[in-house]
Amino acid sequence: MDRNRRTRPLAAVLAAALAAGGLIAATQTAEARPHATTTATAASPAASADTELVRNGGFETGLDGWSCTSGSGAAVTSPVHAGTHALKATPAGGDNARCSQTVAVRPDSAYTLSGWVRGGYAYLGASGTGTTDTYTWTPSAADWQKLTTTFRTGPATTSVTLYTHGWYGTPAYHADDLSLIGPGGDPVTIPAAPTGLTAGTPTPSSVPLTWRPVSGATGYTVYRDGAKALSTTGTSATVTGLAAATSYTFQVAATNSAGESPRSPAVTARTADDETPGPGPQLPAHALVGYLHASFANGSGYTRMADVPDSWDVVNLAFGEPTSVTSGDIRFALCPRTECPNVETADEFKAAIKAKQAAGKKVLISIGGQNGQVQLATPAARDTFVSSVSKIIDEYGLDGLDIDFEGHSLSLNTGDTDFRNPTTPVIVNLISALRTLKARYGPDFVLTMAPETFFVQLGYQFYGSGPWGGQDPRAGAYLPVIHALRDDLTLLHVQDYNSGPIMGLDNQYHHMGSADFHIAMTDMLLTGFPVAGDAARFFPALRPEQVAIGLPASPNAGNGHTPPAEVHKALNCLTRKTDCGTYQTHGTWPALRGLMTWSVNWDRFNGWEFSRNFDAYGWR
Repeated sequence: MDRNRRTRPLAAVLAAALAAGGLIAATQTAEARPHATTTATAASPAASADTELVRNGGFETGLDGWSCTSGSGAAVTSPVHAGTHALKATPAGGDNARCSQTVAVRPDSAYTLSGWVRGGYAYLGASGTGTTDTYTWTPSAADWQKLTTTFRTGPATTSVTLYTHGWYGTPAYHADDLSLIGPGGDPVTIPAAPTGLTAGTPTPSSVPLTWRPVSGATGYTVYRDGAKALSTTGTSATVTGLAAATSYTFQVAATNSAGESPRSPAVTARTADDETPGPGPQLPAHALVGYLHASFANGSGYTRMADVPDSWDVVNLAFGEPTSVTSGDIRFALCPRTECPNVETADEFKAAIKAKQAAGKKVLISIGGQNGQVQLATPAARDTFVSSVSKIIDEYGLDGLDIDFEGHSLSLNTGDTDFRNPTTPVIVNLISALRTLKARYGPDFVLTMAPETFFVQLGYQFYGSGPWGGQDPRAGAYLPVIHALRDDLTLLHVQDYNSGPIMGLDNQYHHMGSADFHIAMTDMLLTGFPVAGDAARFFPALRPEQVAIGLPASPNAGNGHTPPAEVHKALNCLTRKTDCGTYQTHGTWPALRGLMTWSVNWDRFNGWEFSRNFDAYGWR
């Protein structure tokens, strides 16, 4: 939240860094990264059992044997290195135009991989070798250029995946006459049907599933009522977008390069009733959340607590801020009279809070904001955070806490790559502190969070510094906090503003200020998504009653203001499956909690347009 009206979008800052030359460092993938040492070396003499293992390496029969991401590849007749066809693959957006093929190999054996490429950045590599995965690359080739690399399989490796790919935002590349020479492995066979399929505790819109791993499987397909629901590489998945109080039948099949197994025995699960309350404090079925500039004016004028209209169900006091970035010592004070001449006294402020609470409203202290950087890097800072926040809550008789950490408050250390098991101290200590506060105040304690899209939805593409380092370590950094506290979290209202373009689950970039952006960003939270594209690290969906959409109250309040008609379209799409435009959601969520805005003060400055339109929407 910007107490100085506007912040530079984090995603835009990242984009600027990429455009300035950081593209390669900030978008490295597990397949390859530019400027790494090429592993092309002279191959050892081929053994008598060596043979050509690539199927359709010259692309003479189109893409037979090959799989290319997002339709990025095609067989073309010109230019070609030999024969009549070659591969042309075009990177686009967050897709690097990866084309791959899995081949059977023998354990502990030597292989030589080669191929001809031309055009933009082009990579040739092998993954799943069981030793050190290898690749070679060229930044550009005006004419056909041969790439060669070698590898040795591990003691238990029976298949490897060969791939080509380009680089993000670069021109198309061509590949032809790809070859893998070495001893052939036993043919890959279709795996057995999975066993042990079990349904966990359903929500009104989702069912979690687990099953036992299957030998030889490289992935799994989940079926709902006989139709494909999703694919994953792990042995668990959450099927979302379901109707409340409805029974569904699920099966799962194992897959590999040979095909798909028979389906598992079916299990049936019934989603929970819509009326089933989630854990924690009860809010109105559809709530309006607003930030109140209690400690500063910010050009919009000071609004006294007693003057906040009844439209607002949750009022977040902005802001509690630390005495220093790493102290954990949070302080809150009312706006000084020199800045806010109409500020009430502390006693009047506390009395107004009690009146709001008597009317069924919740009043929270919000920690952070643009200027309030908080880094709980040590246990001492964690403990100070708990004690100082408790003091504020107790002094003003508040209902809970809102976490609005921005800027550099949260980032992930290099090597911290699994949101389910974070190791970075500032992340681990924050989770611990919030759990302690929740336990101290009990089940009625309200816990909300207001991260920016950079810290949440960007995690679909990038997480932390990435497997090779070089990315912005703040990317997706809220995900481990949200995930660890999902059972204690009352509301997540991501700031759908001050944001650069963010890729949605349709693998298209979405831009703030329209219904489309809010639909795509909210669908990600209510559907779940693989973190950094890794299906084995899937961020599960939140319950719809835990999610509100964050918006600026007026054009003055922040970049990305959305006109009321567009806000209504977003709500219609998410709760009624109408007015969805081109983006297709993965479900319908009538229990979506509501809207959050920055801020009550800016809404007053704009004639209460935001809150009036919320009330007029017709869902109360």
